[in-house]
Amino acid sequence: MPANVFLNFLFLLIYRHGSKHIAVFLISTLVVMLFSSVMLLSHAVEEDIKVSLAAQPDFIVQKIHAGKAVDIPMEWADEIRSIRGVSVALPRVYGSYFYTPNSHYFTIVGIDPFDKQISTSLEALLQETDLRSFLSEDQMIIGQGVKAQLDQHRYFDHYLFKAPNRTKVRVGIYKSFPKESSIVSSDMAVMELDLAKRVLGIEEEFSTDIVLFVPNELERDNVREKIILQHDDLRVIEKEELAVAYEQLFNYRGGVFLLLYMIVLVTFVLILYQRYSMISSADKKEIGILRALGWSINAVIKLKIMESLVVGLSAFMLGLLLAYCYVFLLDAPLLSSLFLGHGNLPLDIVFNRSIDFGMLTLLFLFFIMPYVAAVLIPVWRIAITDPVEAMK
Repeated sequence: MPANVFLNFLFLLIYRHGSKHIAVFLISTLVVMLFSSVMLLSHAVEEDIKVSLAAQPDFIVQKIHAGKAVDIPMEWADEIRSIRGVSVALPRVYGSYFYTPNSHYFTIVGIDPFDKQISTSLEALLQETDLRSFLSEDQMIIGQGVKAQLDQHRYFDHYLFKAPNRTKVRVGIYKSFPKESSIVSSDMAVMELDLAKRVLGIEEEFSTDIVLFVPNELERDNVREKIILQHDDLRVIEKEELAVAYEQLFNYRGGVFLLLYMIVLVTFVLILYQRYSMISSADKKEIGILRALGWSINAVIKLKIMESLVVGLSAFMLGLLLAYCYVFLLDAPLLSSLFLGHGNLPLDIVFNRSIDFGMLTLLFLFFIMPYVAAVLIPVWRIAITDPVEAMK
């Protein structure tokens, strides 16, 4: 049979059986949209986290007292800097500030804007900042989550922080970080180093921790041992440990969604098989007529598989398009909260458009194979019967 005649007959058959396919088409589209959304969201968040981790220092040194991290003397940074292999060792200031009106926490980050190493992770966020203007007075750059909380109580140009010593520190709002950086900066209030110490109540000669960079990977184990030997109450955290922690978190959440996916997939296969195995007498007569007209068993099976593949591929493409719009245009409302959580400030995130084509290919295979199996078995059972028997 010529290809154009076969295709014409195929689409006429799909049109004629439209009512039979519509329910399966809608369910299939919903299933593909749901799990494509999870995959796109997961990959986009992982890529953002990887970029953020890549800019982190090689080691973070904390002072531990009674099992808790406490402020560390800034002079210890000079001791660590003297270790062979350490290129940079700098004190860092950060901490949580309790925002009383809404009972949320802001992350106060103190930086030296002229220090390229310590502000590497914030370089993209600060690259368009006029540092002279920013440092001309006590000011801060805030994330979208902080901005939303302050706007709610009409703090549009400044906020009065209550320091632990009961003094008030007036800090102007210089600008806010863009929405695209919200996954990192949503709850941040970035300000000059000494100003952050005043807000958090950290003494001048202390810092929150010390960060260091060791360019040669072969020297990192030796550097770590020497740091621990300098003081007994130090904890040294490697960048790789942070990466492993994030990986375990994503593996846990990914495993939960994978389990749900397997349950839905099995249910979906059963629905497909039940739907297509219930071949009506009209369908049997149709197959019988095709066999009587000289169609081979292979041709009949090919026709029916192609009919279902057109429906399945259409559902897959539509579901994928809807998932793309849901994640990257609408920023995945509800699903982002379930996946990321927001124990502190609600997240208002714009996800970077990053797609893992390997995972989408795997989803396609897991989706389309049940379609083929659900149609192949019942159609084959009818196609191999005698045409006369099929038309009765």
